[in-house]
Amino acid sequence: MIKTPNVEIDSIIHYFCQVISESNIFMTDNEDIQGQTGEEIRMPDITYKPGYNKLDSFNWLKDLPETPEINDIIEIRFKNTRKGFFRNVNGLRLEIGDVVAVEASPGHDIGRVSMVGHLVEEQLKRLKAHPSADDLKKVYRKAKAVDIQKWEEAKKLETPTMLRSRKISEELRLNMKIGDVEYQGDKTKAIFYYIADERVDFRQLIKVLADEFRVRIEMRQIGARQEAGRIGGIGSCGRELCCATHITNFISVTTTHAKYQELSLNPQKLAGQCSKLKCCLNFELDCYVDAQRSFPPRDVPLEALDCTAYFQKLEVHKGLYWYSTDQHSNANLIALPVQRVREIQAINRKGKKVEKLKLVDESWEITPVSQDLLKNNSLTRFDPPENKTQPGKNSNKRKNRRFNDKRNK
Repeated sequence: MIKTPNVEIDSIIHYFCQVISESNIFMTDNEDIQGQTGEEIRMPDITYKPGYNKLDSFNWLKDLPETPEINDIIEIRFKNTRKGFFRNVNGLRLEIGDVVAVEASPGHDIGRVSMVGHLVEEQLKRLKAHPSADDLKKVYRKAKAVDIQKWEEAKKLETPTMLRSRKISEELRLNMKIGDVEYQGDKTKAIFYYIADERVDFRQLIKVLADEFRVRIEMRQIGARQEAGRIGGIGSCGRELCCATHITNFISVTTTHAKYQELSLNPQKLAGQCSKLKCCLNFELDCYVDAQRSFPPRDVPLEALDCTAYFQKLEVHKGLYWYSTDQHSNANLIALPVQRVREIQAINRKGKKVEKLKLVDESWEITPVSQDLLKNNSLTRFDPPENKTQPGKNSNKRKNRRFNDKRNK
């Protein structure tokens, strides 16, 4: 047996370790994304967090049994509010939150699964969309580590690209605003979202952007509401913007909606983050319109023996009309219920005047009382009643007394 000194063994081990490190013998997916210095780049956190995404949907049909045909079409979510339907041609078992690589033109894109199963059919019915198999693009595979790393690198380029493109548009003196930039997952294409009041000739801009960023350029015009939904923010109510959480179709809002709800026509209070009228003015409009259908007209003054009252304001849900004796002032306001206003107008149409607008024995001001539903209830109201006297113990006591009496005798 040949004995070799420890120094030679250490040098041999060091030599083989250096050879292995320089070669690609043990190449894995994670080593494909190492930097030039040899330090491995950490993978980003791609954990799906429900409720943290724009236009997130709750799968209320997830407990229904699945069939093989039900997962043929899935919904993929990309940056911000951009979504699309794709065909699962490879029969992949996908769940909500999975990162997948899908077909794009050109190349491929990276997105996250946002809807699967029976909920996709309901979504297609709601959108009144009946896509054919040829119209939908394909889902290639679940994203690999290399795909995710390139996707993250593309997302880091979006903000500098947007700032640089804004300066270029200013240099070209184009009347437009570039609000957002979205890179494709393989960094071969970039979508520029812009806002413009007039038609813009951006042919020269596309040439400059293509030479500057070396990618394929696509320009998409959006409105102010769509821009607010893509960027997101906090509204005056303290909650996240509705256009970034659940609103998908934008309905026109006018000042008439505010008049129906008896809101002050203050543009600073009625405007949202997009400088347009708030979308939430539509939420309760139907309720106010239905409540006012049976209300008497407002522009008719009320004639009384002592005065003439003019309409000033209305409290819809309380059913109160407020009148004043001065047409151009809110002094000496009188609150009258809808039924009383209807009666006075019927009397005035006959050519008569009422003695008083408000009857003496009527009190229309009702003090609000908070109703506590659990005021007279207890947390233990559903517990079975406890028996204070147990029959077993009493019978034993009686038996013991009889036995002791007989024994003493």
